[in-house]
Amino acid sequence: MRQEVNDTNENLVVAAVGRAVDTVAGLTAVDGATVMNDQYEVHAFGATIRRREGGAPVEQIVTTEPVVGDKPVVVHPVQTGGTRHLSAAQFVHDQRDALALVASQDGRFTVFAWSPCEQMVHAHRVDTLLL
Repeated sequence: MRQEVNDTNENLVVAAVGRAVDTVAGLTAVDGATVMNDQYEVHAFGATIRRREGGAPVEQIVTTEPVVGDKPVVVHPVQTGGTRHLSAAQFVHDQRDALALVASQDGRFTVFAWSPCEQMVHAHRVDTLLL
């Protein structure tokens, strides 16, 4: 009996997580950013993210891919993609404790984070891990 209750509770949790992921995925289909906090609460979607007032534009970022032999490369952020990538890099440049995730229509998936070692934004191209 106890195992049946545990299985039922586990199934309810899995179903709830699935619904939450589907909801957020639907919000990301809207052009613009979906902004969430560290508790996964959605604060905005379809948002345009601008540079912090008085802040400097991001001039360079380091990029890596999780493949054997890959070497970090420092590039201008426009070399990583279009508006989504540039916005994500700028956001992390301004908000250094934030992460920005960009899923491109061409299948690329990039995680942007501040690198305290490099003292710049790090673009982790992780699409190869998702295949």
